[in-house]
Amino acid sequence: MPFQERLDDDLCDFIRAQAMFFTGTAPRQGRINLSPKGLDTFRILDQSRVAYLDLTGSGNETAAHINENGRLTMMFCSYDARMLILRLYGRGEVIRPTDAGWAEHAPHFDLLPGYRQIILLHIESVQKSCGFAVPRYQLIGQRDKLIDHAEKKGRDGIEAYQQNRNQVSIDGHQAYPDIPR
Repeated sequence: MPFQERLDDDLCDFIRAQAMFFTGTAPRQGRINLSPKGLDTFRILDQSRVAYLDLTGSGNETAAHINENGRLTMMFCSYDARMLILRLYGRGEVIRPTDAGWAEHAPHFDLLPGYRQIILLHIESVQKSCGFAVPRYQLIGQRDKLIDHAEKKGRDGIEAYQQNRNQVSIDGHQAYPDIPR
């Protein structure tokens, strides 16, 4: 399949219709990370930049890998009548609440409980493929367990969790190189 350099209006509409997407990253040495993402966290900023609000989870592989080598892939699959898989390839950027870019990017999102950072993708190429073997599913609804968990912990509890559990990847790569371990 040929590559495009940026999103077009049809692909933007396709992305907006998806309830889930995936991120893929990999360090030079170590495990590949593939993460499903849901909730109302994804935004198209323009035809060459997209971002998502990253919520606090059990690990922080995406940030660690991006900070090591910058590579990030996002994938969207259609689970309805339209058969399409869409991959966005490019350079990732981690924007934390203490970073200068936060004020510019955070207003695009509803800051859900447990927010940790914004992951920005500077798109270098876009690829469509058929999706002929992707099964059809119906969305029953989003899970709210992560939001409930963050609300119970409160902002101070989430920050303590991030400090204790989200600084280093499972392979020992630092999520935030500017913060000493």
